[in-house]
Amino acid sequence: MTVKRVMMIAGEASGDMHAAGVVRELKRQNPSIEIFGMGGEQMGREGMDLTVHMSHMAFMGFVEVVRHLRTILRVQRALEQQMDRRPPDVVLLVDYPGFNLRFAQAAQQRGIPVLYYISPQVWAWHRSRVKKMKRLINKMHVIFPFEEEIYAAEGILVQFVGHPLVERLTVQTTKEEFLRRHGLSPDKKLLGMFPGSRAQEIDRILPTMIRSAEILRSMMNVQVAIGVAPNLGREALSASVPASSGIHLIENATYDLMLHADAAIVTSGTATLEAGFFGTPMAVVYKTSPVTYAIGRMLVDVRHIGLVNIVAGRGIVPELIQHECTPERLVATMMPLLTNAAAASAMRQSLSVVRERLGSGGASAKVAASILSWGAAS
Repeated sequence: MTVKRVMMIAGEASGDMHAAGVVRELKRQNPSIEIFGMGGEQMGREGMDLTVHMSHMAFMGFVEVVRHLRTILRVQRALEQQMDRRPPDVVLLVDYPGFNLRFAQAAQQRGIPVLYYISPQVWAWHRSRVKKMKRLINKMHVIFPFEEEIYAAEGILVQFVGHPLVERLTVQTTKEEFLRRHGLSPDKKLLGMFPGSRAQEIDRILPTMIRSAEILRSMMNVQVAIGVAPNLGREALSASVPASSGIHLIENATYDLMLHADAAIVTSGTATLEAGFFGTPMAVVYKTSPVTYAIGRMLVDVRHIGLVNIVAGRGIVPELIQHECTPERLVATMMPLLTNAAAASAMRQSLSVVRERLGSGGASAKVAASILSWGAAS
């Protein structure tokens, strides 16, 4: 069977980014292939028919999911109806497990093979979940080497493809060019801040980041820049960043800021891996609603929350989570990284393991080839 039609489901910014690479590779390998489903702007630009835009699903956390349950069910029904009208040869689900594992069941009931890209974090949310996934997923494509053995042990067809970030982690400017382009001084330390890509994260975390930056600027010769997530834009952050703060908003140069920053404050998520890839000394921060945090503490079974520490296999960078995420704690954590060259150098050296464990690149092409070869095998 030749794969002529693929349905893809991605529900958040990182999934849109990573899945866009797969769309691009599928179109490159088979220009006539039809790709439709739920995604974002990046998937659309690569040629996918966005029958549902993922902006309808822009929320996270237990409380927020319950509050938006009717929206979730409505989107799921719409996608199931599209699957019936345009039966795909293969469904590719990208991360977003709460929604996607339910959708996998709907696809399997229709006899449509389900491939999964970017595994649910079963190593954090109880490995017993893997047993349930065996009947839902025909093949897993995992991005961390330790995930491969988890699925293989349960008899699930699995392939380690490497992390898709490796394909995108490029820097466009030298440090001198970057500083000049964004009005930054070569005579001051540069603190980068990365508050996340979701409105909830901005609301809960950015004020703490800004206050810590104000304190640091009063104590030492440091300049501060915020990496603006592409899906948010400068306007979304401007209201939260006082003009008097002197904080620079950097658009379309996130990786340049990560590489050239002397240290960074990074919201827990994929951005910690990105900063880790560049060896940027950092602290990981996170805040969510008290109820979501309490439930998460009961369910999550990992020593570290930051992906950079999870991939490294040990606590390389400090994590300030929930009640520990205060301006005072952040200042105390960042001061040594900004003032002590030996401490910053030691962290950079330790972070080199992250780059090694993210793989050699080409994840998108490997997933696309797997989709097309799945059809040939059928």
